[in-house]
Amino acid sequence: MSQPQAATVVTHGGRPHGTRVTVNPPVARTSTVVFDSMATLKEALAERAHHERGLLYGRKGSSTGDALEDVLTALEGGDRTRLFGSGLAAISCTLLACVRPGDHVLVIDSCYDPVRRLCAQYLAPMGVSVDFFRPDLSDFADKIRPETRLVWAECPGTLLYEMCDLPALVAIARQHDNITVAVDNTWGSSLLYHPLALGADISVVAGTKYLVGHSDVMLGAVITREPAASHRIADMADLLGHSVSPDDAYLALRGVRTLTVRMEQHQANALKVAQWLQQQPIIRTVFHPALADDPGHALWQRDCKGANGLVSIEFDPAVSELQTHAFVEALQWFGIGHSWGGYESLALPMHCRLYTSEAADDI
Repeated sequence: MSQPQAATVVTHGGRPHGTRVTVNPPVARTSTVVFDSMATLKEALAERAHHERGLLYGRKGSSTGDALEDVLTALEGGDRTRLFGSGLAAISCTLLACVRPGDHVLVIDSCYDPVRRLCAQYLAPMGVSVDFFRPDLSDFADKIRPETRLVWAECPGTLLYEMCDLPALVAIARQHDNITVAVDNTWGSSLLYHPLALGADISVVAGTKYLVGHSDVMLGAVITREPAASHRIADMADLLGHSVSPDDAYLALRGVRTLTVRMEQHQANALKVAQWLQQQPIIRTVFHPALADDPGHALWQRDCKGANGLVSIEFDPAVSELQTHAFVEALQWFGIGHSWGGYESLALPMHCRLYTSEAADDI
């Protein structure tokens, strides 16, 4: 049987099966699970020891969360998914699961800024060294060491959406032993970009954004390509006590059901806005990979299945910070706030500096 298309997965994935069932998975709230015998308890413990699902304790997951995990696993073409309370929780758990004191990590320059803080304030003090590489991979191979254990990529990158040639990155990493390639796939939201199909081992998504889609749930997810990586993530998540409430999982699953149609509209609207902004004299640069003159457009066309609603702009240097703030405040239908991916439009002034490998000196 051929693999179902994404629209089919988001509509039918994770739904109950049987002769008489609800359309949506029910919200299974619980903290405590009781067993009718010691034999049943031992069976449940054995299942967990082999990384199998099954009710054991509320923190260990729920059938509602399982349904959402199944949809994301199918969308990304992975082995397993683990849910987290936020995208940053998913990122930090992945980093901790993949490195130990004495290891070396390579991080893409265009990464989400909290990743830099995690490296500087946590990994470095625990004895993990970090270097940064450029999205064009011009310095990537030269920075790999014998002790390199993790490569952290993000494609497209945060704020300016630089594309990275992920298959090329993976090919270089595979020339060395024991290197895990993890990718922040929040921009792609498990629908537009598929890091696992391009060779990565781990895909991390802040489901708070487009997966949920309604600005009312915090959620993160880690999707793994092979069982070995799945077990590492699950073991670390259990050690750290990560869990997601079934109510949040239900709301996220509700959002996922409309993911394909929402993303089509986000893409269409954003491209119109980006093209209009390119014609404005006070705008110096518009950053959006679907634009034909974007530096990463060719890679975007090759590796992505569409674009989302994110657009960044650089004003002409003559425009002051005060004028920039006035511009944002004058937008009638835009709120001012962090995050993105919901049904509402947001704008936020940022100091978008292009990160360079020299930033590794801060680690």
